[in-house]
Formats: sequence, structure tokens, C-alpha cells
Amino acid sequence: MPGGDVHPRTPVPRGQEDHGPDVSREVARSLVVYLQRAGGQSQFSAPLQGPPPRTPALRRVVDLVTADPAGDYSLAELARRLNVSTRHLTRLFREELGTTPARYVESIRFGIAKSLLDQGYTATQTAAMSGFPSYKSLRRVFARELSLSPAVYLAPVRHGPALGLQRCLS
Repeated sequence: MPGGDVHPRTPVPRGQEDHGPDVSREVARSLVVYLQRAGGQSQFSAPLQGPPPRTPALRRVVDLVTADPAGDYSLAELARRLNVSTRHLTRLFREELGTTPARYVESIRFGIAKSLLDQGYTATQTAAMSGFPSYKSLRRVFARELSLSPAVYLAPVRHGPALGLQRCLS
């Protein structure tokens, strides 16, 4: 390069250089404002869980679940919709995403559920709208992922932004 050994540097998003990509992604999740969609479209967006899957079949899973979170996404049904074997689909999930199809679908539903709670829906409405078979199922996932119930997660929405900030910092 002209002028010596200076190499162009790929810009790093602000904050990522100091704290790394995981912290940057977590901050982005807490700051995201979802696009208000027109008409009868759902008012939630797919969760920010890192880059989208590389494999077209796995990207299709994200599209399917986000479009209709309450749909049937059993392994057999996903394989049928994607025109692949259940074994191949399971292998794709393990190799690329390090998880099972069922756990991945659950994570998308969990992200949708958090967004719905943030928008003011009740926990029972949220469970139905995000594809969980019951409030109890939603509560189990919240307990595993956040160590709190949907009602506790919902408290900042009901009681003001000070609790919301506290939740983001914890």
C-alpha cells in the first residue's frame, strides 16, 4: 500500500470494540424499536439473535415461525415444508446453529413473546399469540431463559420506565 504498512481497518460498531459483540448485541436488543406495520400485519419483528442462518432452509424456518408463530413446527412438519428429511434438517440445525429445531423454534417464539409483553399484551394473550400452547409453557421458558416469570418481566411496562431501565441493567 502507498505510504507504508498501513492497512485499512474494517470499522467496528461503537461499543463493540470496548465490550465485544455479545454485549453490543444485547444492548441493541434492549434499544430496538420495532417497525409499526400497516394494516392487519403483526406488530412484532424477529428477535435479534445474531446473524441470520446461512442455509436457505434454516432462513425459511425463521420466516415461517415469525410469520405464524402459532403454527405447527414439529420436526416432521418442518421437514415436509422444506422438502428435506428429518435427519438432514436436524443435522443442519446442529451444525449451523448448535441446537435442535424445537429449541430454535422456541427461541423465536420467546423473542416474539418478549416483544408482545413490551407492547402491553397480557401474559395469557402473549402465550397464545406467540405460539406457546399455554401460559404455563410460556412461564417455563421465561423461567429458564430469564429466571423470572412473564408477570415480573411485564412489571416495567405497567409501572414505568425506571423499572424498565433496571431490568435492562440486570
